[in-house]
Amino acid sequence: MAPHSITRWGVWGAAVGSGVSIFCSSWDSATSRTAPEVFWRGPAHLDLPATAAAGNCDLQSISAGFFCWVAKRPSVAKDGMAEQNGDAGVGLALCQRLLEEDGRIHLCIACRNEQKSEATRDLILATHPAAQVSTVEMDLGNLASILRAARELRCRFQRLDFVYLNAGIMPNPHVNFKALWHGLLTGKVLHMLTTAEGIMTQTDRLNGDGLQEVFATNLFGHFMLVRQLQSLLCGNEKPSRLIWTSSSNARESAFSLSDYQHAKGQESYSSSKYATDLTSVVLNRKFNGQGLYSSVVCPGLVMTNMTYGILPIFLWKLLMPIMWLIRFFAKTYTLTPYNGAEAHVWLFKQKPEYLDSLVKYHSCTSGLGRCYVEPRKMDVDEDTAEKFYQKLLELEEQTLEKYRDLLD
Repeated sequence: MAPHSITRWGVWGAAVGSGVSIFCSSWDSATSRTAPEVFWRGPAHLDLPATAAAGNCDLQSISAGFFCWVAKRPSVAKDGMAEQNGDAGVGLALCQRLLEEDGRIHLCIACRNEQKSEATRDLILATHPAAQVSTVEMDLGNLASILRAARELRCRFQRLDFVYLNAGIMPNPHVNFKALWHGLLTGKVLHMLTTAEGIMTQTDRLNGDGLQEVFATNLFGHFMLVRQLQSLLCGNEKPSRLIWTSSSNARESAFSLSDYQHAKGQESYSSSKYATDLTSVVLNRKFNGQGLYSSVVCPGLVMTNMTYGILPIFLWKLLMPIMWLIRFFAKTYTLTPYNGAEAHVWLFKQKPEYLDSLVKYHSCTSGLGRCYVEPRKMDVDEDTAEKFYQKLLELEEQTLEKYRDLLD
């Protein structure tokens, strides 16, 4: 496969409140025993516009997701690559960038409903007409939906090579302008603007399964999905990969083992992302020996429906020139979905055996628009991670009692 250049495309900010998964397969009988060779020679900087409010968007409850696999194998249509939330923002940009990396992959996108799945598929095919794209219906905030989708995926695929876990919500976000002003006076404003520490709160609620909505959608739904797909991820000839979308907003101070669903706090998003980091660390410890590797990434500040839900769109537009200037000092201001997917795509090309399980990979963009990846050590305690993992297993056992009819 010869090196090639990336062409420009449009990315639409659409389908708010949905979750998407994508499976990808690529077959080449001549190289069926060789790991995919991926080449990248794209422009140093490529900005893509994001349209904020497309369709009927509920900006108070935004979710997204993506999971995928890639394999060079003989033509056995039972292998795949999956993504959750390829319908908007980073998810859609990631789908398109992965196809630019290797057009032979098969994408299976999972969205909350059939309409969103087909709309996302059409957007991908509009820029990549020859792409292999299928869909599955799945709502990451609904356990029954996850179990049904996982059962369908087990029937459809023999293995998954990549699972991009990108779904997430930030319901009813609020900005603490008083704290922001205090940060300006104390010289901490740049740190606050790049991590949202102390300036972002959310109002959470219980979902239909009796779980805190943000915890359920941002973490536990993914965890349940991975557990249900374990037979497709472990014990394969080649390693399988989990790539979680975390955040620089993930902070230990927002997380508590005694309140891991964050029912008593106002920083549920930060708590759920820190829980994501903890989960990834333990998964590596337990499953690397079975060929499953887990990594976490941060896309940076990307202008998507989630960010448009924090402040009015017109205000973001007014602030855009300032954010371009801030990018000279805050490299995680990636701003566009294309730039935000940089770390996701970079991991697609790495050998997992050489990656550090205690590192988070950040998508970065320089002031002049150069995209690159910066690894940063995560502030996680491995003993806390193990204790949290055991709590997840206990919660899984409790919740599955309600859905025995959906289990094989």
